Amino acid sequence: MADAYLDIETTGLSCSYAEITVIGIYLVNGSDSRLVQLVGREVTRHSLLQALRDVQTVYTYNGSRFDLPFIHGSLGIDLETVAGHHDLMYDCWRCNLKGGFKAVEQQLGIPRQLQGISGWDAVVLWRRYQRHGDPEALATLLQYNREDVTNLQVLRERLAGYSAPRHRDPM
Repeated sequence: MADAYLDIETTGLSCSYAEITVIGIYLVNGSDSRLVQLVGREVTRHSLLQALRDVQTVYTYNGSRFDLPFIHGSLGIDLETVAGHHDLMYDCWRCNLKGGFKAVEQQLGIPRQLQGISGWDAVVLWRRYQRHGDPEALATLLQYNREDVTNLQVLRERLAGYSAPRHRDPM
């Protein structure tokens, strides 16, 4: 059974008016790993279930509040019935690591090749690709998503050995 590190890119914050543009899944089984990216029309119920067929646990960052509800609303899949789910954001909070995923990466020294790209930039890149057929925009979006999912695994490993800095109590 594999572990999956999952992140989605969307055109907005709610599945009632926005769509999923990319589902990135980094599958890790021992020393074997592979990246699956479902893009545009490939984002279907069948393709997601197929990608997760041998997965034991899905890891996300803020997935409990965003990725999983968005997937459920868009594709009708409750991922927690497909595999176990573990939201690394709550582990970060227990270690006093606050903020979004990029902020936590910075606090832990987890590097990114793409600097300064945000979720909003992912929307803009998708629109450039959709409207103008810009292959560089799609390549950048996919690299951004790839770094998200591969860095989720790095985050999980770092959290396993992390102890939050202790504050001295004044006497």
